[in-house]
Amino acid sequence: MKLQVVLSLCAVLTLGLQAPPPEQCWCELINVGDEFPHDKLSTADGNASDCNRNITPNKTVELESLLLGLERRIAQLHQDVSVLEREDDGELYGVLSLYVIENEVAEIWQLMDRLNSITEGDQRLTADTTKRLRALRAVMEEMETFDTMQVVRGQLSSNLLKMDPGNYKKGLKATTAPTQPPQGTCAHGQLVNITGPRVFTQGEYPGSYSYGAWGRDPEPEPGKESWYWLVVMTSTNKYSNYIRLYSSLSALFVGKSVPGNVAIHSSNPTTNTIQGPNNVLYRGALYYNCYNQPEVCRFNLTTKTVTNFKLPEGTRYNSKGNFCQLDECYPYTDLDLATDESGVWVTYTTSQDFGNLVLSKVEEGEPPRLGQTWHTSVHKRAISNTFMACGVLYATRFKTKGIEEIFYALDTVTGKERFNVGILMKKMAPNIQALNYSPVDQMLHAYSDSNMVSYKALFA
Repeated sequence: MKLQVVLSLCAVLTLGLQAPPPEQCWCELINVGDEFPHDKLSTADGNASDCNRNITPNKTVELESLLLGLERRIAQLHQDVSVLEREDDGELYGVLSLYVIENEVAEIWQLMDRLNSITEGDQRLTADTTKRLRALRAVMEEMETFDTMQVVRGQLSSNLLKMDPGNYKKGLKATTAPTQPPQGTCAHGQLVNITGPRVFTQGEYPGSYSYGAWGRDPEPEPGKESWYWLVVMTSTNKYSNYIRLYSSLSALFVGKSVPGNVAIHSSNPTTNTIQGPNNVLYRGALYYNCYNQPEVCRFNLTTKTVTNFKLPEGTRYNSKGNFCQLDECYPYTDLDLATDESGVWVTYTTSQDFGNLVLSKVEEGEPPRLGQTWHTSVHKRAISNTFMACGVLYATRFKTKGIEEIFYALDTVTGKERFNVGILMKKMAPNIQALNYSPVDQMLHAYSDSNMVSYKALFA
């Protein structure tokens, strides 16, 4: 009996192995919904890219700069007219005052013309952009109907929740922020952010000089409180022999220098003229790297005299200790002069410091001299620029073509270094050749690839 069962099983297995393979199975997929409009999505994407290209920060910054210049110029005009009304003698004084007022009115008309042209262009751009955005909204609402799984809607809800912490923090007790130790030498507190750009202009030489510096005198002579200064490298982006002055920010915008150039020497370059872009004006004197020397020069704009002093032995100069970014170094940036609430500073590097940044306070006198010195642990070629604010040294580095990062700080009071400052600056051009803080209005003045840009410094 058992033998018969075994034989029957063997026969079934044999027949199963010899059976023909089954036929292939085909399934038909039918889309019961509407076909996704890929062409409309592609058109919407192209329109959005056009809007991003057409609406740039430059347009807003230029308009804000002109409005700021116009506001200050009108205030100055009102002041001058009031003085004329009080002190007009009907003779020479009145004639001179009227001539000054005539020049100011002419500058205001120039600003108004530029504002009108920019406003008309912006109105056309706004109308076109509004039309495109309405079309984009209609297309995106149509796209949203294809989100049958509610993925996009869920992401939007999540983002809104993140934007409003009160939705998920109700009932939690607020904790007191830890007390920050005081930093630097003034009551501003710690630098916490940079906003802007607040000012953006190419001045009277648009695109002509890639290297230069500009700003305000922190302690100007009487009557020059609203003046601005400009130094451009006129010889191969390395040298200059004069400083150019403007009576107001609006005069700088329209390129009208009433005082004109103040020359250090008729030759460029020559002994005691300017080498490199990192210069500052303080108490009516320009501080800069002396040509072909590891020295700081001070040019008095009133007396037209130059005094100088040497930096420590081994100081690198003649483009051997430059600021650098990812792809290149900025030539002849060995010395960086800076100003803050306490006066003038200079950063440099020496052979004995193995290329690390050195900071020294400049003490005024005849001649000026180096005061207290700090030796840092940050390498100068890892830095793209420095500035001082309230006795704290800040260093920047190249992040992207549109972003610069303030990453380092040295407190000269405590001697402590920080490498995690993490403040980002939005650039109007890839490179910043000079950067200086103005304690007059707490602004950062940057010279960036022929552009003059200002940022507002915010302190805690």
